Amino acid sequence: MAQEEIDLRGLKCPLPALVARKHLREATVGAEIHIVTDDPMAPIDVPHMCRTEGYDVVAVARDGDVARMVLRRLA
Repeated sequence: MAQEEIDLRGLKCPLPALVARKHLREATVGAEIHIVTDDPMAPIDVPHMCRTEGYDVVAVARDGDVARMVLRRLA
């Protein structure tokens, strides 16, 4: 399965969700995108974007100010 890690630290809302969406659109079906961000709204905004656009949120984990998300393109 294809996997890509994207470091979005330093970007603020709505950029993490927009960049994640761009990478998901370009990914192959089944590919996972790993996002690292320090935007406190990203763990809310990115999963919301995924739900509305039909992508899968595999995991969301916070470690202090950093959030890591695993997203998957379904179709």
